[in-house]
Amino acid sequence: MTHSFDRRNLLRGATVAGLTGAWMAASTSPEHGVSASESESATEMPKEQSEKLTDRKAKVEWPYWDEEEAKNLLRVLNTGKWGRTSGGSYLKEFESTFAERMKSKYCLATSSGTTALMTTLGALGVGPGDEVILPPYTFVASFNSITSSYALPIFVDSDLETFQIDSSKLDAKINEQTKVLMPVHIGGSVADLDALIKIGQSKNVPVIEDACQAPFAEWRGAPVGTQGLGGCFSFQASKNITAGEGGAVLTNDEGFANRCYNFHTPGGGKAAPSLGRGANFRLTEFQASLLLAQMTRSEEQVKRREENANYLTQLLQEISGIHPAKLTTGCSRSAWHLYMFRYDKKEFGDRSRALFLKELASLGIGASAGYSSLNRSTHVVALASNPHYQKVYGKKRMEEWSEENRCPVNDRLCEEAVWFTQSKLLGTKQEMEKIAQAIRKVQSTKA
Repeated sequence: MTHSFDRRNLLRGATVAGLTGAWMAASTSPEHGVSASESESATEMPKEQSEKLTDRKAKVEWPYWDEEEAKNLLRVLNTGKWGRTSGGSYLKEFESTFAERMKSKYCLATSSGTTALMTTLGALGVGPGDEVILPPYTFVASFNSITSSYALPIFVDSDLETFQIDSSKLDAKINEQTKVLMPVHIGGSVADLDALIKIGQSKNVPVIEDACQAPFAEWRGAPVGTQGLGGCFSFQASKNITAGEGGAVLTNDEGFANRCYNFHTPGGGKAAPSLGRGANFRLTEFQASLLLAQMTRSEEQVKRREENANYLTQLLQEISGIHPAKLTTGCSRSAWHLYMFRYDKKEFGDRSRALFLKELASLGIGASAGYSSLNRSTHVVALASNPHYQKVYGKKRMEEWSEENRCPVNDRLCEEAVWFTQSKLLGTKQEMEKIAQAIRKVQSTKA
């Protein structure tokens, strides 16, 4: 039996389901002190949460959506073609649209930014015994994408002023086992691609850009993602365009594009040699339809973030003890997924960063301390004791690896960093002024 739903029914269902889910998530989280057993009995949505879909902007800062997303979801629903192999059109249309926008010959949509990274490494045959270079100032997914194939992640310290990988320390980390250079365009700004590409070419090591936070960012006027062999993007819930989850691989190399396609879908299907490995990392038609709707307003949002970020930088540079992250020379446009700066407590009465953030929050300005030192995290440190890694690399090598992972500049960065998320940069010029005013007020108040 074929079911067809109209827009009114979809919006009604989306409103109830979405708001119920949001309420359940909020009311059952650990910070609200509700146990799992209590949450199981919470079946009714509070009356005050029963709002119309069009009222959500008062409650939800991000993501932004409107009727375009709702229409697209309904269209996919009524086709009955929901996946890559079902014969639908939205997935192919998104890949074509995103590739054209990013000036890339090929785009492969995947289930997440993590699986996009895993797909590229799989297509390159990365495996046990290989090493992949990455920065320590990144989300853990960058690390996990490497360990998923039992390759060894090699950390290169951060640059304090840009928050990006320090390319001057890269050459010393490359050896015969280095299979991939994987810079991360953290915060939506761009790592030093001139240096990275030059080193990669001289060492015959491909560069895969982790651009998960950087859709629409540019290097010397060209979109990121194809400066090296390929680039990976994320459309996770916090990202500048989002489908809740999702990802993409960009490349200008047809052979590599085909190998990526074959790795990401069971059994392959493109003209490319097989390495005998593969996965199922496919995006759905529903997610693709959401992304197409998101892209209809993406350029306007990119410009708004850029204007506000530049203005906020002007304001914050005038405040002693606040050091906005600098753009790497060559980064002609940041995606501004994050607005990052360093906080010098000596200029704020020696108040801790935690207290600084708390006082900002009391003034209505929410901010984050950002990442902790990934290379020192329990998750990463545990790799040295992993029995499979000890079997592949030997216990002594894993002990050495653990010692080599020290990144003192990154440790300092993690102690000083403060973030604003991209949604805050979609506000007004006056809201940027309020941020600066709040920081000045904290500074002028006795700790």
